[in-house]
Amino acid sequence: MVDLDKNAWRERLLAARRLQPAAVRVAGDRARDRHVADLRAGGPVAAYASFGTEPDTAGLLRPGDLLPVLRPDRDLDWRAHPHGLPLGPDAVTMCDLVLVPALAVDRRGVRLGRGGGSYDRALPRARGLLVALLHEGELVEELPAEPHDVRVHAVLLPTGLVTLRPR
Repeated sequence: MVDLDKNAWRERLLAARRLQPAAVRVAGDRARDRHVADLRAGGPVAAYASFGTEPDTAGLLRPGDLLPVLRPDRDLDWRAHPHGLPLGPDAVTMCDLVLVPALAVDRRGVRLGRGGGSYDRALPRARGLLVALLHEGELVEELPAEPHDVRVHAVLLPTGLVTLRPR
């Protein structure tokens, strides 16, 4: 049984990220970059521009990769990195690999984001492998889940890819 609601989980996970030494985060980021290089299938990857204590995506982005653009309806549009125009919400269907932000993921693939619901709106259109980027310790046994939560197929930790459910 899950003992905390989503907001309590978010507070706890963000506090743990703030306490993680920068050197540990940087080492984890470089390791994840190498793993992403192994996962690329040749076409564009849908990713995100990280900020704060999120796993850093700057080192893994390539020209032509897709980055999300928040729409007024809280859904996601996509644009080509680094300076492309919006391509529309369905552009994510072109990607064999979709890297998503998460504060944590559980063993069932339930992803806990920041609470805006934008990825839960956008990810049902994706056809590629859904992979959440995490720091060590953020793959947990169980998170609270709601029917609209889109589950990921795998998580990428500094130590490697952990498959959670088949595509």
